[in-house]
Amino acid sequence: MTAPLVVVAHGSRDPRSAATIRAQVAEIGALPSFLDLSEPLLTDVLRGLREQGHPEAVVVPLLLGRAYHARVDLPAVVRAVPGLRVSVADVLGVDPVLEEVALDRLAETGADSADPELGVVLAAVGSSREPANEAVKELARRWDKRFPMSVAPAFASATKPDVPAAIAKLRARGARRFAVASWFLAPGLLPDRIASLAREAAPGVLLADPLAPDSRVGELILCRYASAPAAAA
Repeated sequence: MTAPLVVVAHGSRDPRSAATIRAQVAEIGALPSFLDLSEPLLTDVLRGLREQGHPEAVVVPLLLGRAYHARVDLPAVVRAVPGLRVSVADVLGVDPVLEEVALDRLAETGADSADPELGVVLAAVGSSREPANEAVKELARRWDKRFPMSVAPAFASATKPDVPAAIAKLRARGARRFAVASWFLAPGLLPDRIASLAREAAPGVLLADPLAPDSRVGELILCRYASAPAAAA
């Protein structure tokens, strides 16, 4: 029997977020679930599979970093459903596939990578765990090679710099036009906060859409499913 694929996202009070996740996973035949704030919860999906007689399942976390939700929340939820062997795949993380999608979203705004006065902000959620933030900062450093002016990371919560500080840094380097690249999978309250702060700091700023839905994200989910470790007995 092929183990069901369950995709889990964090969840949001903003209904657009869950709708985006559902649209993303529908095209690959996966079951959507959430850790909090949106339905169905992962616990309920796993219990449903157990009650249907499935012996195992594979959970793919739609998380862009290995922070608290991946390290603590998700394992706790899996442990709360005994009687079902659950294999947890790796997070999506800073994957080259997502990097390509993010750059395409940025290009769709009209941002010109050859513009010598364009400063780019790479906006992400932020974490209390520095390795997760450092992964975003390293991505911004790689992007520096693509844009003549500069790329600066910014975070919506938990750490600095925030968007106004990132734009100020780019402006001090000589940027006169600005674009914000999205390191978010779906729309929601935090991306909206990023957009609002960016517009205040730089009127006319170009704002990229989140990464999902995109067929390449679906393909990456399937890759994570295929490479998931064997479920514990």
